[in-house]
Amino acid sequence: MSSVYAKSEQLEHQGQRYQYFPFNALSEKFRPNRLPYSLKILLENMLRHGDQEFVTDEDIEALVNWQPKAEPDKEIAFVPARVLLQDFTGVPAIVDLAAMRDAMQDLGKQADKINPLSPVELVIDHSVMVDEYGAADSFTKNTEIEMQRNKERYQFLRWGQQAFDNFRVVPPGTGIVHQVNLEYLARVTFERDGVLYPDTLVGTDSHTTMINGLGILGWGVGGIEAEAAMLGQPISMLIPQVVGVKLTGAMPEGITATDLVLTVTEQLRKLGVVGKFVEFFGPGLSQLSLADRATIANMAPEYGATCGIFPVDEETLNYMRLTGRSDEQIELVRTYMQKMGMWHDDTTPEAEYSDLLELDLSTIVPSIAGPKRPQDRINLTDTQREFAKLVTEHQEKQQQLIAKFEDEGGSTAVGNQDASEAGKVDVTYRDETFTLTHGDVVIAAITSCTNTSNPAVLMAAGLLARNARELGLKTKPWVKTSLAPGSQVVTGYLNQAGLMDDLEALGFYLVGYGCTTCIGNAGPLPEPIGAAIKEANLLVSSVLSGNRNFEGRIHQDVRTNYLASPPLVVAYALAGTMNIDFYHDPLGQDAKGNDIYLKDIWPSSEEIQQSIHANIQAKDFTDRYADVFKGDSSWRNLDVDESDRYQWPDSSYVRKPPFFDGLKAEPDEVPAIKDARCLVKVGDSITTDHISPAGAIKPDSPAGEYLQEQGVQPKDFNSYGSRRGNHEVMMRGTFANVRLQNLLAPGTEGSATHYFPDDKPMSIYAAAMKYKEQGTPLVVLAGKEYGTGSSRDWAAKGPALLGVKLVIAQSYERIHRSNLVGMGILPLEFVDGQSADALELDGSEHFSVPAVNKDSKQVTVTATRSNGQEVTFKAKVRIDTPNEYQYYQHGGILHYVLRKLAQQDG
Repeated sequence: MSSVYAKSEQLEHQGQRYQYFPFNALSEKFRPNRLPYSLKILLENMLRHGDQEFVTDEDIEALVNWQPKAEPDKEIAFVPARVLLQDFTGVPAIVDLAAMRDAMQDLGKQADKINPLSPVELVIDHSVMVDEYGAADSFTKNTEIEMQRNKERYQFLRWGQQAFDNFRVVPPGTGIVHQVNLEYLARVTFERDGVLYPDTLVGTDSHTTMINGLGILGWGVGGIEAEAAMLGQPISMLIPQVVGVKLTGAMPEGITATDLVLTVTEQLRKLGVVGKFVEFFGPGLSQLSLADRATIANMAPEYGATCGIFPVDEETLNYMRLTGRSDEQIELVRTYMQKMGMWHDDTTPEAEYSDLLELDLSTIVPSIAGPKRPQDRINLTDTQREFAKLVTEHQEKQQQLIAKFEDEGGSTAVGNQDASEAGKVDVTYRDETFTLTHGDVVIAAITSCTNTSNPAVLMAAGLLARNARELGLKTKPWVKTSLAPGSQVVTGYLNQAGLMDDLEALGFYLVGYGCTTCIGNAGPLPEPIGAAIKEANLLVSSVLSGNRNFEGRIHQDVRTNYLASPPLVVAYALAGTMNIDFYHDPLGQDAKGNDIYLKDIWPSSEEIQQSIHANIQAKDFTDRYADVFKGDSSWRNLDVDESDRYQWPDSSYVRKPPFFDGLKAEPDEVPAIKDARCLVKVGDSITTDHISPAGAIKPDSPAGEYLQEQGVQPKDFNSYGSRRGNHEVMMRGTFANVRLQNLLAPGTEGSATHYFPDDKPMSIYAAAMKYKEQGTPLVVLAGKEYGTGSSRDWAAKGPALLGVKLVIAQSYERIHRSNLVGMGILPLEFVDGQSADALELDGSEHFSVPAVNKDSKQVTVTATRSNGQEVTFKAKVRIDTPNEYQYYQHGGILHYVLRKLAQQDG
């Protein structure tokens, strides 16, 4: 039965008639205009789907009567217009769809019922690695290596493109998913079957929020939830609180969008916006380019918000015009948004918000963030002093380890101990000999859609390089430099401006169009440099223009990682060290011996804007994106099987997952969890990088040993992310991050735990398999913010395959908690300030939890110690919506969808 509020009207534009769903029927009884822009988008979505069973009049009234200060407790359904994938998370999503086709066939139903119902676009951007750098042929070589490594994955994606409807693939070497989305894929206003509606999406990458800068509502979800959305399932969500950020003033001379976004991230983290929408408004909006807005929106996951959205205004249309969208589409956006009351200009009244943060843009100062978290902003004036503290801590810790080792009767090789104590070591590389020491920058990467989508900071980097080159400055020989922009447009305008030569002169050659260093694909350090870091246990650094710098993410040998603007990345490459005060220490000397400081080579805002206006045109975008789905000859020549069901050839990249093995038409009753054993116990801020690591696979890790057993040599391992289509690799890689500290195995890092039945240490994978043989369910104990970071479905799939049935944490990151439920894992939360440590749970206990039902809000957990003593405590059930309970009841969201589709097929 249709909602009484779901009334469409006709909109005429340039001789065309469209249907749309305005708020007129609601305005008679309510005040929808007071709602924040983002909630208006949700409201339109509900009106348009008012004829569906998952939308009721009560739902619509709850949203239009939104109470800004109320704690979210009302569930609504959201149907995104499209789904966006990148290849790391996209491959396993398509693997699951292929496996679901097999399962549907096994249930005696039609396999082709498993098919995307909404437009799905996948951009291959996560696979290219910086194997080669610092040379004119770096891009060509890295592309060849990428195709060799990933041939099996790419063949599978090519199969999926022809096998599934509504599925398009942007081939490798094109750009980064969010920048391609911003520059080309985004519609702003969608038109389908004569109906107009706001462009909305979910994506299998947390930085999907970048598109919020264009006024498009979208956010990152786990691959599991995205697959359900692809198959027509609405996304269940609680009506969120919306935090307003009022921008005033203008940024001072020399300040970049990176400085601004790091400040926004710091302040919103302090305010607390996890699970909330953030919306930017105010007179300061007019001072921000669309690219600046996209930079801020991109880092919504870093400040903890579900989204960080800007309204549609004249600047939105200017950007659409710049990027080659048609005049017809641009004017349709204007007309539709004005008709909906969702257009923003100086006369737009201020909406109501749950909380308000005011930010004066004139107060922004030059900044970097690190060494382990993006929200830890540091004023550029303080970076040298802050890094010196880290060196002191590192040296003190090293001395304690040496003293403890010697007290236990051990001894180290004299050379190693001397180098470690000295904190420096001589290195010869490329015919140069130099001394490597604490604080040296060994990676400087201009990378990531966060910044490479912004011409202002890219031009600034190029102009700084030109100025440095003219004065004779050079990059230090130990710095691995790279330029990995998010689209081919970037190198086009840098070449047009004549700045590529200057960047290349400092070592910043094009290495690929992809995420590279930002996602852990920095590639290997030169062998002499890597060996020296290990020999002297050096605390070295990376500087990147990215959005993530979590421990162990960028490179396994680089413990401190800093986010910075592209021009600062170049500056740190010139300095070669974090041990520099850019305001008082010179970067070098000119030919006459005069000191050169950063201020001497930093370009002015006027120079930057002149370069942008002179060198970027709409034609640059239309030309680059004209054949965006075609790919080069190596992509087009891949052998592809044209069957509707995948044949699962022998592959170390793509294997049929066991998730649907033995699936029955109806689910069993939800069981109690009895005598579960603890597999992993961790502290606060455990990221999805810790749980499901990106980056390199170590030869002596469980995943590395498996691959070698399959005949894969270490040089061909590729990354964990590239092998997400092989569950055998991923379950062995679960909890295998080299920086993971499992408190069940004190003093270790990586895949290590204690197997309690035999009282023996072993790898997490080995212990899990032994528990599985005995039919023993497993539990993870965690602290606060469990599962922060990128939206990784394997951070839930991996534990599920290991046998984890239960996680008990102090708090969860939004996407990861949802993914746990989506894989049939029960997330519980300590209450009343309790924690594993407060309850004196050391992980050796047996844990039991009664079966939960759809009304369960709390359960009593019983932990039985080895002496028989029982510890009981209350825990909050974090199955947050009725839909989520159905997913849990079925053993996971895909099992639920599969059974539902099978029922529809008769």
